[in-house]
Amino acid sequence: MHSMSEQPARWTQATVYPDMWADPDDDLRNNEDSPEGELATLLDFLTNYRMTLRMKCEGLEAEQLARRSIPPSTMSLLGLLRHLAEVERDWRNWITDGDPLPKLYGAKDADFHGAVADQAVVDAAYADLEREQAATDAALAEHPDLSARVGKDGIAIRELMVHRIDEYARHSGHADLLRECIDGRVGQ
Repeated sequence: MHSMSEQPARWTQATVYPDMWADPDDDLRNNEDSPEGELATLLDFLTNYRMTLRMKCEGLEAEQLARRSIPPSTMSLLGLLRHLAEVERDWRNWITDGDPLPKLYGAKDADFHGAVADQAVVDAAYADLEREQAATDAALAEHPDLSARVGKDGIAIRELMVHRIDEYARHSGHADLLRECIDGRVGQ
């Protein structure tokens, strides 16, 4: 844990706006084509927040990814990757009437507690997140009507899509702060 005097200096690779992660021309999230329609807009926002989370984790070692925020919090960038893999899996439980899928990491908060500084854990977290995102995307693609109600609780697809965006947006904010504490890199 860093003391206040050991905190890294703030820095950015951006040259146009000094508090951005990257210059607008270099930011993969900047898309000149505005999406057409509600579903395309929701998917565009989700894609951009997913990309933001990955950007915040880029270029870090396992120890840095596993570094926790201020105690007693268990939050780390690696924990966020694992948490979002677990959440993606759980969202599929909202869609189905069947038995729930088992948790990826076990007991409550195991996604954060198991986020240890080991490259195998890091590699598994990225693989888990990619697999679970693809599986949830595929399950939702079967329901193109945003008003359709699914699962035991009859949740609307639209509500589930907005909830997904909210989850990634909130954790992207956490990732901003976590990354800045690790190496001082700031950004949007």
